Amino acid sequence: MNGNVEVVVVGGGYGGVTAANSLARRDGVSVTLVNPRPTFVERIRLHQLVTGSDDAVQEFAEVLGGNVRLVVDTATRIDAAERRVSLAGGGTLSYDYLVYAVGSGAADPGVPGASEFAHSVSDLEGAERLRSALAAAPASAPVTVVGAGPTGLETAAELAEAGREVTLVCGDVLGPSLHARGRGPVARRLARLGVSVMEGPRARVTEVTQDAVRLDDGRELTSAVTIWTAGFRVPDLAARSGLRTDTEGRLVTDAALTSLGDVRIVAAGDAAVMTDRPFRMSCQAAVQLGPAAAATILRRIAGKSPAPVRMYFAGQCLSLGRNEGVTQFSYPNDRVNALHISGRSGAGVKEIACRFTLNKLVSGARKAGSRASHGDSTDRLESPQSEHRTTPSGS
Repeated sequence: MNGNVEVVVVGGGYGGVTAANSLARRDGVSVTLVNPRPTFVERIRLHQLVTGSDDAVQEFAEVLGGNVRLVVDTATRIDAAERRVSLAGGGTLSYDYLVYAVGSGAADPGVPGASEFAHSVSDLEGAERLRSALAAAPASAPVTVVGAGPTGLETAAELAEAGREVTLVCGDVLGPSLHARGRGPVARRLARLGVSVMEGPRARVTEVTQDAVRLDDGRELTSAVTIWTAGFRVPDLAARSGLRTDTEGRLVTDAALTSLGDVRIVAAGDAAVMTDRPFRMSCQAAVQLGPAAAATILRRIAGKSPAPVRMYFAGQCLSLGRNEGVTQFSYPNDRVNALHISGRSGAGVKEIACRFTLNKLVSGARKAGSRASHGDSTDRLESPQSEHRTTPSGS
């Protein structure tokens, strides 16, 4: 491909930022990242935002290279035939290649009253609303957390350590993604924090009201604040754009992260699925998929065939409050094993993992270009830069 290559990255999470920084390091490649928020969200710290131990955000100037143009807007449609992205603000962006990295959010609970009365901690806005709701409730008011995956466990422990009366409704089992031996220290830590744990086949929520949670076995739990952490969904941008998706709306790709049917669209992160090698939605996957998506695009620009993605997992790190945690190790294929670290050491490993991830983004930004010029490359399309093929709506 001759001349400058324009790449649009849709989504500024872990996958999108790492992809953008990797692409921006190459001469002849111009990168525009579209994100609905002006700041980067450390999603792995959102449960800390709820209690105020961290704000869970970083300025994009810290994690995004100065050679990357940031557009604060929301992509509403991808026109693959015209290679154009429509934005909620009324503008469009043309591209030679597109990185689809829109991430994931809270799933529709599918339980009466849950969408109306339960809070989420899966995105920044939801976590901020939850924090406000907790601030408005008496300190002694009962709180119910639904879902015992990593998000539910971390949220329940964080709130209990802050002095809240917490009930954790697990469904079938506490920590289903953990090895059986790793669940023991989690259960003991929650017990020391005073968390009431309800698990078993009948410990499923059938209804959520403004002040209660009803279970399948007929029990009713008083709940001033209910938090739903079970399940994730992906935005419907790919489906609305006519791209090939699975039944959950994830963009379907080949082993090199390329959208089936369009070699110009490459995916990174939770919102896509490789049909022959599914991966767990996680930050750990996203920071590998971002650079891999960039590598696929760069190989295509060079006229080479992209290589299949290879992913390696180390385990899962859980913070159970600020003072203890559990690190669950896994085989490289993400299958958990019996090895784990708990207590203060487990909390230390989780904190190291969070800081390492952020430092990796900051390092990638420095390699992608001087951050001194970053402030001049952020806009909302009202002042499009001439080096980018940006057109008004409808053109």
